[in-house]
Amino acid sequence: MNHTPDRPTPTLQLAGQLWDFLSAGRGHQACDVLVVCGSYDLRVAEHAAALLQQGIAPYMLISGNTGNWTRDLWNRPEAEVFAERVLSLGIKPQQIVLEPLARSFAENLSFARALCPDAQSVTFVTKPNSIRRVTQTQPIHWPDIDFSVDAPDFAFPWGVSNMVGVFGLIEEMVGDVHRLLRYPRLGFQHALPIPAEVLDAWQQLIALGYNRHLLRGSALDDLPAPRG
Repeated sequence: MNHTPDRPTPTLQLAGQLWDFLSAGRGHQACDVLVVCGSYDLRVAEHAAALLQQGIAPYMLISGNTGNWTRDLWNRPEAEVFAERVLSLGIKPQQIVLEPLARSFAENLSFARALCPDAQSVTFVTKPNSIRRVTQTQPIHWPDIDFSVDAPDFAFPWGVSNMVGVFGLIEEMVGDVHRLLRYPRLGFQHALPIPAEVLDAWQQLIALGYNRHLLRGSALDDLPAPRG
């Protein structure tokens, strides 16, 4: 008998709306360089290795120091941990450039840009729920390139990394939406319209207590003004 997953709880249904929105736009193309954004999820490194082995790019730049999760997970930069994984999968050392200082997507892109000044086309590789944030960061921190954003293909909630768990990822996604709302006002990201149903799910998750990755200040202050 085939096993059918239980019906998602109301919380998972709300979080699924955030996941579907944040992970939209996945794709890759032949390019000058893969820029791999470090994180807690080594499947990102594995996906980048597979793309390189397919001939998508001649080399990869792996970027990342530590962040909210990895400062307590590893005692070295994300870039070094990712590099170790891709080397174990057969990527050659000469195909890897390390950037071990970046602590945000803005720095991932701007530092990579400085190390690859001649690149005209880039495929960024990140976690699925970070696709929108990388896409909106690109026009500010690495404009005038042909780009795509790719990620390993797994589903929410069944494919969530054990490093953070489902509830940890919900916290992260609530923070992702908050940053998509606030960062354009700070000049960090390009503005993106967020559908009303996604904003409603986001507000409900905050009300349920998923607020640990919000930026300082009231998240609800960042909601768009009502029309009319």
